[in-house]
Amino acid sequence: MNEPIILVMAAASAAAFVAAVYQIVSDLFLRDRARVNERVDVEMLKRQAAGAAAKVKKASLFKNLDQMDAAARAASSQTTWSQAFESMVEQSGLDVTPGRLLTIAGGASAALGALAFFIQGSPLHGVMGAVIAGVLPIWYVKRCRDARMEKLRSQLPDAFDLMARVVRAGQSLGQAVLGVAEEFPQPISTEFAYCYEQQNLGLSPEVAFRELTRRTGVIELKIFVLAVLVQQQTGGNLAEMLAKLANVVRERYRIRGAISALTAEGRMQGWVLAGMPPVMILILLVMNYNYAIALFEHPDVLAATFGAELVGILWIRKIVNFEF
Repeated sequence: MNEPIILVMAAASAAAFVAAVYQIVSDLFLRDRARVNERVDVEMLKRQAAGAAAKVKKASLFKNLDQMDAAARAASSQTTWSQAFESMVEQSGLDVTPGRLLTIAGGASAALGALAFFIQGSPLHGVMGAVIAGVLPIWYVKRCRDARMEKLRSQLPDAFDLMARVVRAGQSLGQAVLGVAEEFPQPISTEFAYCYEQQNLGLSPEVAFRELTRRTGVIELKIFVLAVLVQQQTGGNLAEMLAKLANVVRERYRIRGAISALTAEGRMQGWVLAGMPPVMILILLVMNYNYAIALFEHPDVLAATFGAELVGILWIRKIVNFEF
């Protein structure tokens, strides 16, 4: 069989492998979170005021707000892979666009894949190098997104307490949002400042708050927006609602920390089991090189081992991690 055909088949196999891994990850990690987010989004859309669309159309600086509102509704009902990827990049807070990230990942994948192929002379090594180099930039952005969301979530209870005090002092909800933007560090100050500026430029509060939840992706902020929309339609004590919401978010954060502490042993066991095979290979290479190097003459065995390790890591992670 010709070498170009082998390369094409290897690339297709790598793409199919990445797609299969993504399906496993989505099924294990994102199913429950998507269900919760969808339920909150549906409830928030149900509480949308009937006259919000008419007020949005009157804004002089946002002539396409009706399209934005329709897009937000469509995104709430069904999220595609491209939309999820764009949201991940936006929520990371990095100065990078989705197109630029894909360009970086593609360039790194091509460079490392070609380098590994020319050094080892094996299509399998080239494909493995290309996959690793292509996944690393996206993994880094995802880690930044997760860290930013976690930091924002930790700032929410104190932010809601501050908003409750501002409202008790006789100020409006917009002034409370501005207070959070001025008094808190990033990332919550940036998001609330952007929300406040959107309202100053003519965007209705309902759509501005919905945009806030879309940009951050934090379920606690979606609960906050839903509570605000209900309060605006039915009335009630806004300061008391914000204070109770701060207690709810603080309790959720405490329970999340307790769960993390209780599952720490399971996570450590998973890391030990996942790290044992490569560590043992390194030890054997040092102690008995000729015996251990024979394994590298069978790349199919290495690929099967890597696949089994990946399935085991995902399974253990599913056991010790869950959303609530």
